[in-house]
Amino acid sequence: MVLGYLLAVALLGLLALWPKLAPAPLPVRVEALGKVAPLPQAQTPVSLNEASLEELMALPGIGPVLARRIVEGRPYARVEDLLKVKGIGPATLERLRPYLRP
Repeated sequence: MVLGYLLAVALLGLLALWPKLAPAPLPVRVEALGKVAPLPQAQTPVSLNEASLEELMALPGIGPVLARRIVEGRPYARVEDLLKVKGIGPATLERLRPYLRP
């Protein structure tokens, strides 16, 4: 019984001293390696009604499935008509707008 009491007191004393015994973590400094380059602008906008699958897949964020859906949804009177294509929402449309024409 006395041994258990002495062990408990020793453990409590060690816990009370622990912040002074353990070293504090040092601050970490993080540096950026460089600036993020913007996506290159297309020379001439791609026609939604005439572009091939390869031309559409060259656009940022457009893969083979989305390119196929764009082709299947033709003809387009306006760039905004892309919102009818499954997988293209307002954010995607705004990202693609500089690269497209009807």
